[in-house]
Amino acid sequence: MPEPALTPAELRALDREHVWHPYGPMPGRQEPLVVASASGVRLRLAEPAHGQHELVDGMSSWWSAIHGYNHPVLNDAARGQLDRMSHVMFGGLTHEPAVRLAAMLVEIAPEPLRHVFLSDSGSVSVEVAVKMCLQYWRSVGRPAKRRLLTWRGGYHGDTWQPMAVCDPDGGMHQLWAGVLPRQVFADVPPAGFDAGPDPSYVALLRELIARHADELAAVIVEPVVQGAGGMRFHDPAYLRVLREACDAHDVLLVFDEIASGFGRTGTLFATEHAGIAPDVMCVGKALTGGYLTLAATLCSSRVAEGISVGEVPVLAHGPTFMGNPLAAAVACASIDLLLGQDWAQQVKRIEAGLWDGLAPARDVPGVRDVRVLGAIGVVQLDHDVDMAAATAAAVREGVWLRPFRDLIYTMPPYVTGGQDLARICTAVVAAAREGRAP
Repeated sequence: MPEPALTPAELRALDREHVWHPYGPMPGRQEPLVVASASGVRLRLAEPAHGQHELVDGMSSWWSAIHGYNHPVLNDAARGQLDRMSHVMFGGLTHEPAVRLAAMLVEIAPEPLRHVFLSDSGSVSVEVAVKMCLQYWRSVGRPAKRRLLTWRGGYHGDTWQPMAVCDPDGGMHQLWAGVLPRQVFADVPPAGFDAGPDPSYVALLRELIARHADELAAVIVEPVVQGAGGMRFHDPAYLRVLREACDAHDVLLVFDEIASGFGRTGTLFATEHAGIAPDVMCVGKALTGGYLTLAATLCSSRVAEGISVGEVPVLAHGPTFMGNPLAAAVACASIDLLLGQDWAQQVKRIEAGLWDGLAPARDVPGVRDVRVLGAIGVVQLDHDVDMAAATAAAVREGVWLRPFRDLIYTMPPYVTGGQDLARICTAVVAAAREGRAP
């Protein structure tokens, strides 16, 4: 006999006693809403909150659920794979979903990315990317090249090497200063997707790479959009500068496309805005359409072959759930679903709706900036957000948002309709108006 379902009150009590939520204390200070189900772009609550029984999801579940929830195509892919096998180890074995996924990623990724290492989270994919770069230089006889260069304002994950290339001062990992490996940091890239390159910043990037070339294994950045580090947009020209400087000084280039990949910025991958490609690229989040955790690190033949001819000719990394068939099958279906429709037009439609709907935020006291790129809308305040007040304001409008620091932003699913998009924008403006820190 199955156990009877827990009431929302029982769930909240057990949650408070046992469950540690992300970026929070134990026990939590804010009571989470209990989600009973989800479909399309709506989260259905187990009990009403601020008078709302369901919420339009303005976050795509941290930017991953690009097709919305409970999608029949992705459901069928998951069910079909469950009937065959949900998991099998990847050491010494292979299977169709993983092979198909790797081939699909290579087909849609920019040249010269030809090889795919699958892992189970975005942060781990960055760990793998760093390990690839470090091991490449050791394998070719240059072990002194062991540091990384990045720019401030970035975020690459919460595991060890990714934390080392997050912003060391303003980021969430400053607790670990003095413990993490010391990397090389440039200033935050000048703001503005179409602002044009700042000559002084271009000179700074070139000078830093030249000065540290003998010790740099790689440069790693988020292309075009810095996500959880501050939701900043920068001119794609800086990516071309990095590519040219890395080529000139024999440094590898890594792009973290975990948040920006699969159409979020208006191109399939953000690197396409610059017309160049990295040596290593990380993808995740939207890879499975938000269904299962999965990520991938793609690299060039130069990197793969360099590692494979070294004294230790293997990449010594192997997550237990590497290449998970269930996740890989859903990822293949998600990519097919994305490419089988006019996703670019969907993103353009959302971009236009965000510009229109967020425009009133400019008149809200305390708003410093409103910016939009692709299916990303950001309202930046001149003060830290009162999380509880801002979240409550959005929920009263029937929308789920997750503000942080001085930012109230949205990354809606691509299937969000016009009325729901307008509702999201209304909620963002309301959150900006009511989210003043006490």
